[in-house]
Amino acid sequence: MCKFCENDFFLSKICYLCKQKYHPNRVMADYRKLKKMVFMSTEKIVVNDKDYTKLVSKAVKFFWNTKKRQLKDSGDASNRGAVVGGKQMDGFIDLLKKVATDVGVPTKCIITDKNYLPGFFRSSKDWDMLIIAPSGKLIAAIELKSQVGSYGNNFNNRTEEAIGSAVDLWTAFREGQFPDQQAPWVGWLMVVGRDKASERPVKNYEPHFSVRSEFNNASYLDRYRILCQKLIQERHYTSTALLWTSDANTYGDLATEISVQSFINSFSGYLNGVKNEFK
Repeated sequence: MCKFCENDFFLSKICYLCKQKYHPNRVMADYRKLKKMVFMSTEKIVVNDKDYTKLVSKAVKFFWNTKKRQLKDSGDASNRGAVVGGKQMDGFIDLLKKVATDVGVPTKCIITDKNYLPGFFRSSKDWDMLIIAPSGKLIAAIELKSQVGSYGNNFNNRTEEAIGSAVDLWTAFREGQFPDQQAPWVGWLMVVGRDKASERPVKNYEPHFSVRSEFNNASYLDRYRILCQKLIQERHYTSTALLWTSDANTYGDLATEISVQSFINSFSGYLNGVKNEFK
């Protein structure tokens, strides 16, 4: 925590909120203390008197069980078998489908197969879940991603995918690809492994120019947190969520505004506001 402005996620030589400088030794001392503070266990997730805690827990278990099965079936000692196998995030699809139906969205309006939306820079993009009203209006588009291991190889890919998909969709929306409707709800949910590789500070490469101060001494978990916060800040997504997990029974949030609770609150709230579209 920054002693000047109480920024909880201060991990650099200069606090990126209040710009106060810290001695490097103090930075690492704060980092070690902060590690205990940042990894918040996910408590009860209740929205509109509906308790989704068990569904979140079930989704995490499904994620790990599917990942282990894919690794076994692939016969690949690396992580590639699980990465290309897909389906690990289906438990989270079930969670979000339940949230939508609890609000009153008909199941026939929830699309989880052939989820292609037209783009602007490319022909189309296959999203993980769509909600389309009987009138044909796009109500919501959701992308789900995960990464456990191989952080150095895949973090930039995930970042580019997240930004690219959002920019492509919103540009298509601006250019009239989805006419006569308000802006849809667009969400991005990320599951990241919590382990030594994702917790340790990552080296920055600055041969010509300095990186932004918030990336100094930031781990891959920190970088994913920063990404999720900025995706909302820059309005690329209506809401994002970052869930860390170390095994099938252990998971949590890194920041309240990008928690699963906040994500479901936003999603449910938006659907409540457009319920007339499904009458």
